[in-house]
Amino acid sequence: MRSSLGAAGGAIAHLAKLALDIALPTLCIACREPVDGEGVCAACWGKLSFIERPYCPKLGIPFVYDPGPELLSMEAIANPPAYARARAAVRYDDIARTLVHALKYQDRTDLAPIMGRWMARAGHELLEGADALIPVPLHWRRSFSRRYNQSGALARVVARQSGVMLRSDALRRIRSTEQQVGLSRSQRASNVQGAFQVPADRLSDVQGQRIVLVDDVLTSGATLDACARALLRAKAAQVDVLVFARVVEGPRTPI
Repeated sequence: MRSSLGAAGGAIAHLAKLALDIALPTLCIACREPVDGEGVCAACWGKLSFIERPYCPKLGIPFVYDPGPELLSMEAIANPPAYARARAAVRYDDIARTLVHALKYQDRTDLAPIMGRWMARAGHELLEGADALIPVPLHWRRSFSRRYNQSGALARVVARQSGVMLRSDALRRIRSTEQQVGLSRSQRASNVQGAFQVPADRLSDVQGQRIVLVDDVLTSGATLDACARALLRAKAAQVDVLVFARVVEGPRTPI
């Protein structure tokens, strides 16, 4: 009897969802045209700037021409980060910004699967040798107000795609910080200095491990650098970074 009621309830829920989908078709998050599938129509998908080789082997910044293997970008030489390598699926342009803001501020967690799959593809070389994935954590106050961590949603998808262990509790934001938006590079670095820590009861999840940090966007890199430093202080063997989008400021040439 109970199983029959459960089956009937499931059927009713499915029919209700089907009716809702018919009444309210899925719209492209960027242009608001009806779309079959996940989040982005074919036209807007074509406008995304996917990052492909050649790019800086350390920062993942795309080059305008192939300079040969292992040549670094000017940024990687002038201001090397604590993390070893960074990779991003797309440039942070108008379409990518719309996707990120929808996931982050508009409860569009349905976008995480497609964004996470693109990230897994972009970061395959990092993921092949990784021991653990760690999403950039929110402070508990912001997590409470936002109800979910967008970096955690993306990391769960990447974990499913790659088979790499997800360690969501291995890094903690111990100090609430200002929003990074609108701050200069130096202000961003100061804002997040000392904001992250590996809890004492999670040290064994980090020590000797090759970690991939997961976040939605890489701008100045200050937050990810602070996270990487906290993990390296906890004796992580290596820290890499995987994001959905990264800021690319015009053409970049190696030196």
